[in-house]
Amino acid sequence: MLSKSAQSVQEALQKKGIDAQVLELPASTRTAEEAAKAIGCQTAQIVKSLIFRTKNSHRPILVLAGGINRVNEKTVAKAVGEEIVKADADFTREATGFAIGGIPPLGHKQQIETFIDEDLFKFKEVWAAAGTPHAVFNLDSAILAGLGKVISIK
Repeated sequence: MLSKSAQSVQEALQKKGIDAQVLELPASTRTAEEAAKAIGCQTAQIVKSLIFRTKNSHRPILVLAGGINRVNEKTVAKAVGEEIVKADADFTREATGFAIGGIPPLGHKQQIETFIDEDLFKFKEVWAAAGTPHAVFNLDSAILAGLGKVISIK
């Protein structure tokens, strides 16, 4: 039996027609390193879901980054067309419905403009958070392309 947040991600996957199974693990998957260790994959295969806020219009922006990559905010801002800042915990929960450390790449409270790190496509299989710091799911990286705009985040 999945927790409420993890179940909502499972339902979002099904609605999108994505054949993926949410797993809740005993070990923490809050950080990319913890997730890779708990799953037994490379850190680069972890999809980090990071929420930013546009500086002037206060829109949420989701960046799906490879687990080993840092987001160059100037590069993302150029793609967005507006300066961005890292969102705080309250803004993140309000926009996504999830707490930091468990934000999935889909199934949010509102539609969020999404940018995807091109480095994630170096792997056939990637792993993403599924609503809690202990829940994950894996999927074919090609499916990620349907969730947003693919860019270089470096």
